[in-house]
Amino acid sequence: MTAERIEILAALRDATATRHAELDGGMPLARPAPTLQDYRDHLALLRCWLVPIEAWQARFSDGPQDAALLPPQPHLPQIEADLAHPSLAGAGPRLAAAPWHGGDNAAYRWGVSYVIEGSRLGGAVLYRRLAERLAPHPLRYLHPGVPPGPRWQQFLRALREHVHGEAAVAEACRGACDAFDSLIALRRAATAAPARAAA
Repeated sequence: MTAERIEILAALRDATATRHAELDGGMPLARPAPTLQDYRDHLALLRCWLVPIEAWQARFSDGPQDAALLPPQPHLPQIEADLAHPSLAGAGPRLAAAPWHGGDNAAYRWGVSYVIEGSRLGGAVLYRRLAERLAPHPLRYLHPGVPPGPRWQQFLRALREHVHGEAAVAEACRGACDAFDSLIALRRAATAAPARAAA
């Protein structure tokens, strides 16, 4: 494997490491003993985050949105199905969808997709930890029925093939950081909402 091919994945990991760590420890399912309410809150945050991003992605047919490189697999249908499950009855957090003003170039979109595609791997880990605890909820979002590993490898192959060179790598890192920052802002708003209500 060439140094160029290693560069993009290492650069993305380095650029987002702090943000990734903040989310890993701060999302509702990061609690020591998550409940179905935590799962509902987790899904509500992700829905607010993904609604504008998936609408923005749908405008493109190149780069990571080229179906020949990576078949479309939107997250929102699984999130909506999970939120409709009877065991998740309740209002949940009231959050407005995060505004999204992403760049149009493909390298930037590869960076955003890196964050979204990577979340599938994290979902598989959470499913193994929570499937028994949160039963009988099917946790479709965390376990959509298809192992995430092969798709992730397909994504990485396409990423390495199409994003190289200093400018493109910098744009991909900017896209990944923007995607993380958008979700972090939503999480912080959700955390602050109960405190404001109690004041």
